[in-house]
Amino acid sequence: MGMIPILNRINELSRIERSSGLSDTEEAEQAALRTQYLQILRGQLLTTLLNVSVMDELGNDITPKKLLDKKIANDQ
Repeated sequence: MGMIPILNRINELSRIERSSGLSDTEEAEQAALRTQYLQILRGQLLTTLLNVSVMDELGNDITPKKLLDKKIANDQ
């Protein structure tokens, strides 16, 4: 499931929660959807960060070692 359908369902459940409350099944679904949403978001952030290089004003690559190590591990 893509991010947009997940967000739409999370928002729908949120509206239901505010108006009449959620059943146990809906609460479980909401928690699962929020977890899934966060996994997708974190994956997108990691992908973005793996494409970032930090340069100083002289043009030297000063990307933090932790990020460089993650880039190398991801390439393998």
